[in-house]
Amino acid sequence: MRKLALGLLLAAAAIAATALHAAGPNDGRASSHREAPLIAEDPTADTTDVYAFRSPDRPDTVTLMANWIPGEDPAAGPNWYTFSTRARYGIHVDRTGDGKPDVSYVFRFTTRAPVAFLGNTVQEYSVTRVAGGRGTVVASGLTTPPNNIGPRSTPNYPELAAAGVHELRGGTKVFAGQRDDPFFGDIGAVFDLVAIRMGTGATGGGRDFFAGYAVHSIALQVPIADLDTSSHVIGVWATTERPVVTVVRAKRGKLQQATNWVQVSRLGNPLVNEVLIPTELKDKWNSLGPDKEQQFAQYYREPILAKLLNQLYPQFGPFQETGRDDLVQVLLTGIPQLNETGAKLADMLRLNLAVPPAAAPDRLGVLGGDLAGWPNGRRLGDDVIDIAERAVGGALIGHPLPLGDGVNANDRAYLASFPYAADPFSGFENTKGEQKP
Repeated sequence: MRKLALGLLLAAAAIAATALHAAGPNDGRASSHREAPLIAEDPTADTTDVYAFRSPDRPDTVTLMANWIPGEDPAAGPNWYTFSTRARYGIHVDRTGDGKPDVSYVFRFTTRAPVAFLGNTVQEYSVTRVAGGRGTVVASGLTTPPNNIGPRSTPNYPELAAAGVHELRGGTKVFAGQRDDPFFGDIGAVFDLVAIRMGTGATGGGRDFFAGYAVHSIALQVPIADLDTSSHVIGVWATTERPVVTVVRAKRGKLQQATNWVQVSRLGNPLVNEVLIPTELKDKWNSLGPDKEQQFAQYYREPILAKLLNQLYPQFGPFQETGRDDLVQVLLTGIPQLNETGAKLADMLRLNLAVPPAAAPDRLGVLGGDLAGWPNGRRLGDDVIDIAERAVGGALIGHPLPLGDGVNANDRAYLASFPYAADPFSGFENTKGEQKP
């Protein structure tokens, strides 16, 4: 019974993905890895996950993190993974609940000339803080650590990585560079017609698809006082923009060039674009801001997964197919008396800055009685696949089921201090897909 229950929503997700293929190509991987047709062709712009949480070792600060470039193979040289030099990466904070950024941190990267066997993995970057319509460069010439190539190319890697943490004025810290992908899930089993591997052990019996793979992370640790509001609730999301260059012929035959930036990726809550938004609308969703979410509201209130659950597994139903205001609260308006931001529908990670870090975090976050976890912000160890499955299954409206994918933790322990995401495995170790105890 438990094994079948744990596979219910995953089965629906797999069938839903198959059905959506009819509308267009889709190679989605949770949490938001390769989730839309166009962004799948542009990995350096692909935002994979966003996190926002009270810093456990510095509770007077909030940590904001976003990751890019899904499925980095640490051994993929000699042209290793880097941030794009032709993109703008942004982490945004809404302080008023209108789905528009009140404070943004914008990052631009340049690549140093290749050094020995390190290739081009060390980059320099700038940080611009935008508030009140004005941008101020708060740092420039900062460096990323090199990618973790191996013990001969990058010896003492933890020291190299630690040197990538930079102090900014006012008590803010910043890090940008390669990290072990902190997201976890048995994605291989899900897409093999839900061949769930159940059992016991450190991770619950499943195999972490992301084990051994890396991402590129941008992380900020900001004093709470810099972002706090009267309600203590903020909304957080990340974007990537690409330049569009227009050349026009001006007077006297001269050519003039104008560059505009176009948003190509957006991410707030995990799994939204991947699971809820139809494939034919995924690219459009990526191009819009959270304040435009009203046009997608029907996909939250009438989730296709609930309908499929009723068709495939009526013995575990009924699953509520319409009027899912519980999902609207979790993803678009916030949970009353916890992190509600008002009636405006906007997909953002909502974080109540007044909730202290948990002494013993529960991987199921709010569903597990831990108010410091997702959907109140999102910590690295929050098991968003299991939480989302149980929420769609009806956990918040009187229909709890022990849904899950059998992977309950990351393959590598997180760091105790900023930037918290673990150092990536080295290319020399070549651990891809191996489950670590």
